[in-house]
Amino acid sequence: MPEYAAYILTNSGNNVLYVGATAKGLKARIWEHKEKLVKGFSAKYDVNKLVYYEPCGDIEQAFTREKQLKNWHRDWKMNLIEKFNPTWKDLYDELE
Repeated sequence: MPEYAAYILTNSGNNVLYVGATAKGLKARIWEHKEKLVKGFSAKYDVNKLVYYEPCGDIEQAFTREKQLKNWHRDWKMNLIEKFNPTWKDLYDELE
């Protein structure tokens, strides 16, 4: 499991996208979102379903990729997710 990663979360209806990055381990960070320990956007909109992640070599790379993804159009993000995870299933349980 990647320690450093950029990731995309969505809500149960797949209509809200959240882009983030982590340096504490992907599974631990997503767990925080699921438990609503991350205050702000993800808790407010119940965004806790991991649909995309990208391992990164270090935190700088993860933050750079997060910024890139945040600047993408919604359609580009959706295409990226669909190539990586065509059914938009929650990938959290597949993380080790």
